[in-house]
Amino acid sequence: MSKKTILAVAVATLAFGQLAAAQTNIQVFYDFGKDRKHVTTTIEGFYNDNWGNTFFFVDHDFNNRIDNRIISPNGTYMEIARCLNFWQNTKLGGLSAHVEYNGGIYNKYSINNAFLVGLDYFFHSKDFRNTLNVKLLYKWTDYRGLPEGYKSQIPMQLTLVWGLQDLFGAKGLRFSGFADFWWQDHDVYPFLDDKAADYRDWSQGRKSRFVFLSEPQIWYSVGQWFGVPNFNVGGEVELSYDFGSAKGFWARPCLGVKWVF
Repeated sequence: MSKKTILAVAVATLAFGQLAAAQTNIQVFYDFGKDRKHVTTTIEGFYNDNWGNTFFFVDHDFNNRIDNRIISPNGTYMEIARCLNFWQNTKLGGLSAHVEYNGGIYNKYSINNAFLVGLDYFFHSKDFRNTLNVKLLYKWTDYRGLPEGYKSQIPMQLTLVWGLQDLFGAKGLRFSGFADFWWQDHDVYPFLDDKAADYRDWSQGRKSRFVFLSEPQIWYSVGQWFGVPNFNVGGEVELSYDFGSAKGFWARPCLGVKWVF
């Protein structure tokens, strides 16, 4: 469960002075996906400076069960990205160089190191309440240790990150999210209703050539009504196609809370 949505929120709010030059938040979600049904915590940070900005997140999935009791996290994943922009006050101020690292582990299976480099362009409305980042990235993944055939014939990724502030004129209502599309040869399998074979029918797999992943989020600052605007409630839906080993299209809804430090 990756979270890039703080990028859209923070860039916009930084621009019209609602936040300081940095933001860190923690999110706690319950994932209702039929192959998940567990809690995920996410720590995110966004930091702006004269040379660009830095963004990171770390996910922990609390899904290690014994006797149907969750005893610990069993999956962790992180991303850290840097946008370099030494020309912020020029006509090309919306264009940045982008470098990024991804990696983690899930259910004892590694999410191998991936490094991305490319360009980011920032679009926005006049008041910066509506924003869109478009990223075109070269993606190199270390496929060592993975099953034979895992590779990327086109090592590229396209990323969109958006943010809408005070949606429908409601103060504190934010709609944000991201969408990733990248090329990767990998095996995917259908879900088994009886939850056998680790939730997958390993005999009905097929080869996939690409991955789509999007996580639209909506948050409302309920805390503004009792003096703590840091406190938000909301949710997200993870929309994916051939993501991980899950065959086809999936929609995994989540509900959660967020505290902005």
